[in-house]
Amino acid sequence: MLKTRIITALILAPIAIGGIFFLPPLGFALFTGAIITLGAWEWANMSGIEGQGGRVAYAAVTAAILYALLNVPAVLVLWLALAWWFICFLLVRSYPQGSDRWGSLPMRALMGLFVLVPAWVGLNHLRTGGFQYGEVANNLWVILYVFCVVWVADIGAYFAGRAFGKAKLAPRVSPGKSWAGVWGGLAAVGIFAVIVSSLASASLAETLMLVIASLFTGFVSVLGDLLESMLKRFRGIKDSSQLLPGHGGIMDRIDSLTAAIPVFALIITQLGWLTTGHW
Repeated sequence: MLKTRIITALILAPIAIGGIFFLPPLGFALFTGAIITLGAWEWANMSGIEGQGGRVAYAAVTAAILYALLNVPAVLVLWLALAWWFICFLLVRSYPQGSDRWGSLPMRALMGLFVLVPAWVGLNHLRTGGFQYGEVANNLWVILYVFCVVWVADIGAYFAGRAFGKAKLAPRVSPGKSWAGVWGGLAAVGIFAVIVSSLASASLAETLMLVIASLFTGFVSVLGDLLESMLKRFRGIKDSSQLLPGHGGIMDRIDSLTAAIPVFALIITQLGWLTTGHW
């Protein structure tokens, strides 16, 4: 299994790096749209659509929605995403109670759109908008930053959870996660934000705002992970798919990012560090 995971990672890493950091904005939109569409194909299964035709149709509808939103103001979608993740907090917190309100196939399918579509909108808003933080004005750096926030939170949570993880975070959703892991992950994110701010020659006020934005984003990224775990547990499956040998599916790799990206994009837009761009 470890060998399979390494081989898959070695194949996918250059594709992901090339698609995200070396494509022009439209190519970036198409590349990320393809990833989101594959995620939608997997979400169809998590929502209870078992037939291949139905899963493909759900993915096609998701792709059509992405296309329809090309010229829709991103901030509107991002505000809706923030509201959605607040609702998700309540859903995860109350599970399994309340699952009768969202457990039907249509509701779970709708949930997938609220997860996937804003992630794509937020990512492309980061790619095309005008960005300025400290002495940094390259959009690609802010995309890398939000990815790193999620990765740093995961790494910090892993080590803190192993060392101190007795109090479980959401045992009915994801028994392996602990409150110590959350606090350890957020501590790592805070330190990372300070380091990055220093490298960007940002002011003290900018540094403080970045730390707060990053901590909130890191917390929301945990919700992205928990929501997918809740859906898989409700559906009775372990992985979203087997598209990535040794890694599960696309959604298993981007669940935290789907929450973090739109929220972080909204925050830095409201702070004035990111302005609406053009294709």
